[in-house]
Amino acid sequence: MSHYRVEVRVKPRPGLLDPQGKAIHHSLNSLGWDGVHDVRVGKAIYLDMEAESEEAATEAAEAMCRKLLSNPVTEDYEVSSVESVASAS
Repeated sequence: MSHYRVEVRVKPRPGLLDPQGKAIHHSLNSLGWDGVHDVRVGKAIYLDMEAESEEAATEAAEAMCRKLLSNPVTEDYEVSSVESVASAS
């Protein structure tokens, strides 16, 4: 087994209400950044895990997203990077 670091990004689906994003958008406009047209707030999740291969690490992360890390009704997710990490000796 190899050690992998996986980055997952979860964000609200387009068209769905994002109250936190709306509040930030309003605040940015109030502070003078009128060029900001929309703000969406999501989360980044970093997983350090053991897997047989990079593909297996990606598949495991996607399964985690479907079962726990994202809400399939309101959020989309993306496994954006998988990198091999040297195991600590």
